[in-house]
Amino acid sequence: MDEFIYQHSERYFAQVAGGMEEMAADELCRLGAEDPSPAYRGLYFNAGKAALYRINYQSRLINRVLAPLFIFKCHSTKYLYKQASKIPWPALFTLQNTFAVFASVSHSHIRHSKYAAQKLKDAIADTFRRQTGKRPNVERHTPDVWINLYIINNRATISLDTSGGSLHRRGYRVKSVEAPMQETLAAAILLLSEWKGDVPLYDPMCGSGTLLAEALMICSQTPAAFFRKQFGFEYLPDFDPSLWGKIRKEAERQQKICPQGLISGSDHSTEAVKAGRQNLSILPGGERIGIQAADFEEITLGKNTTIVCNPPYGLRMGNTSNTVHLYKRFGDYLKQRCKGCRAFIYFGDRSLLPGIGLKPTWKKPLVNGALDGRLAKFEIY
Repeated sequence: MDEFIYQHSERYFAQVAGGMEEMAADELCRLGAEDPSPAYRGLYFNAGKAALYRINYQSRLINRVLAPLFIFKCHSTKYLYKQASKIPWPALFTLQNTFAVFASVSHSHIRHSKYAAQKLKDAIADTFRRQTGKRPNVERHTPDVWINLYIINNRATISLDTSGGSLHRRGYRVKSVEAPMQETLAAAILLLSEWKGDVPLYDPMCGSGTLLAEALMICSQTPAAFFRKQFGFEYLPDFDPSLWGKIRKEAERQQKICPQGLISGSDHSTEAVKAGRQNLSILPGGERIGIQAADFEEITLGKNTTIVCNPPYGLRMGNTSNTVHLYKRFGDYLKQRCKGCRAFIYFGDRSLLPGIGLKPTWKKPLVNGALDGRLAKFEIY
């Protein structure tokens, strides 16, 4: 194999949560990608090295970017092993590096993703063993190298994860509360709110502070992967360290200070407030974000405040009557105490949306893990 597929095509695949595809396509183009096209669970796009590095470092919406190494027709695990053994794995990483394989299969003769992943692992390990007499170690949770296998309609794509694990793990969440919001979803909510840092932003049910942290990163132009120590693209055979250093410095030069008091929040749980403060303290400028322990009904907000929140639901509330009562109280609070504000509320359980008693300006589907939730915008007159 003279060249991996991504090297001559410069075409990659970005994994994106449902509902974010259009925003992610715009973001990819802003970061230097070309020709983004939607596909199942993500987007294909073209990018040179600089854009690939920039996307991994700065994208707020994408979960990971895959670089295809080899694509082939595949009707059996025996043939999968045979073809995967042709890949020069030692050109990508060494015996000193750990690796893991993640597989998904659909509409194919191979039906079991775990078994398919195992056969690919065997092919990788045996390739090293034939060439060196030893095999690299598998590390399921924090490998150096993430290999992705995707088989659909008996067509297999083996890719290297250029992100080195999901990009939603920003690195600032050291403390959490039950059912935290994914960072990419929080970023999507803020981007859909069109908040530009020109008016106050408040989260009255901030939990461990994910929306506040993402707002701070957007306001201060802190790269989304600011804390990531290593990326998968560093294992590509054509990796350019000097270009990567230039891209990183270029992004970090754009960082700025977020004004004191512009972003703030509260939560009735003192445990959540403590977690939120600890998480924010890790971010540059985190000390400028105020969080207090208070019920939302104790808070009075000025006009033109942008309200963002993810009210608790389901297991977090204990029972249905508690949930219904909370949403009614929150709707009344918005009507009575937040006039002149705009609210962007994420409903993890979309059936709760009518319970707030306000007519939304719009509703948009946004996936949070396994939840098919809705983001609703409310203009409070």
